[in-house]
Amino acid sequence: MFRNTQMVIVVALALATAACAKPPQAQVDAASAALSTATAAEASEYAPESYSAARDAQAKLDAELKAQEGKFALTRSYAEATKLATAAAEAGEKAATEAAQRKQAAQTEASTLVADARTAIEGAETALTSAPKGKGSQADLEALQSDLSAAKSALGEAETALNGQHYLDVKAKAEASKEKATAVKSAVEQAIQTRQGARRKG
Repeated sequence: MFRNTQMVIVVALALATAACAKPPQAQVDAASAALSTATAAEASEYAPESYSAARDAQAKLDAELKAQEGKFALTRSYAEATKLATAAAEAGEKAATEAAQRKQAAQTEASTLVADARTAIEGAETALTSAPKGKGSQADLEALQSDLSAAKSALGEAETALNGQHYLDVKAKAEASKEKATAVKSAVEQAIQTRQGARRKG
């Protein structure tokens, strides 16, 4: 009778233990949601290191859950999985936050770069209207017009990237546009100075 009672107690405890050894679903779901939020925030582009850490944390959690699932029900323990799920959720939240902050900063910088390029192009266009004309200068003017067209094309690409919220793509295009336009303006100013110097000598 006593032995039977002991057996019942042992079985009851085993069943209770098995019932408690369930995956920490709430924490697992939170970790998954945090990683999804980071992905949607383009963390892979704006916070790559934090995003990589979040993915690694999620991978460790998945591996631990799989390892426990492969064990006999009465020997499963999800204490480690709970810790890993919490860590994964925190890593995902960090990646999402960093991505949002860096994307905002990139947007501000991109908008400024595009505005600077536009100003440079306007300055180059104004300079070209007063560029020296006449014998020997036609080829130079055509070359400068071609460079200005290239600057405008690069600006158009930068504006498209800006409107599409691809802020990291804006920098190179806007800077190239500004550089070409600035070079055109400088060339015109140099040509004007050269022409004026020749007139003085004459």
